[in-house]
Amino acid sequence: MRATSGWIAAVLLLTFVPAGRADVSAPPEIERGFQSMYNLQFDQAHQDFAIWERLHPDDPLGPVSQAAGYLFGEFARLNILESQLFTNDKTFEERSKLSPDPQVRAEFDGAINRSDQLAAAVLKQHPDDSNALFSRVLALGLRSDYVALIDKEDFAALHYMKQGRILAQQLLKQKPDQYDALLAVGVENYLTGIKPAPVRWMLSLGGIDPDKEQGIRELQQTAAHGNLLKPFAKLLLAVAALRDKNNTEGCNLLNELAVSYPRNPLYRDSAPECRGKH
Repeated sequence: MRATSGWIAAVLLLTFVPAGRADVSAPPEIERGFQSMYNLQFDQAHQDFAIWERLHPDDPLGPVSQAAGYLFGEFARLNILESQLFTNDKTFEERSKLSPDPQVRAEFDGAINRSDQLAAAVLKQHPDDSNALFSRVLALGLRSDYVALIDKEDFAALHYMKQGRILAQQLLKQKPDQYDALLAVGVENYLTGIKPAPVRWMLSLGGIDPDKEQGIRELQQTAAHGNLLKPFAKLLLAVAALRDKNNTEGCNLLNELAVSYPRNPLYRDSAPECRGKH
């Protein structure tokens, strides 16, 4: 079975909100870092994340945010994020295995491991700590993205995605308004839902219930009400619309992102269907 969608989560990518706090807003340093990351300003993003880490050395959100910066910086360097890669199944399946920067890989793995260790320490004392749970969801999403889009190991990516979805569902039982965490559930529902019927049946035997339309609804909730992941949910919805030949909706979403993040040419130039419409 091929994961037509290494863009898992993005793939992100990707669930990024400090769910343990009293409101859904992220700390300002983390918010600034993610805004810089969406704008492809990775050095600035790492500086903002580092400030948060110095102020809160026991918070797993700091190092996992750094890992997100390393991952998306590598995606940008390797030209992975062009939307046409994800709107055409054949193009995705024939993608080449890439040669990542070994230093970035080491930094990424180190940041993920630090976050996992900090989250484990918190969860040992407080098993329902929402911030630690969310950091684990994010870490699993990032691992899934790396092995799918760089290593081209789709089965491993699906394994990480399933683990992240289980933890996201646990978190959502506590905090149903954590719309960024809902992204992990929506991505899995959508990506598995676009598989051929026999594959969907096999996935259901493995405990995954594919539902494309439910996935779209969950992504729409993140796009409407999310915090750090709102732009990412919009990107995933744009790709979904373009896959369904709904070019108007897809191009409108990409145009919104291009206006919000003018330094990121991916939103403006990566979809051939939208060229000339911005």
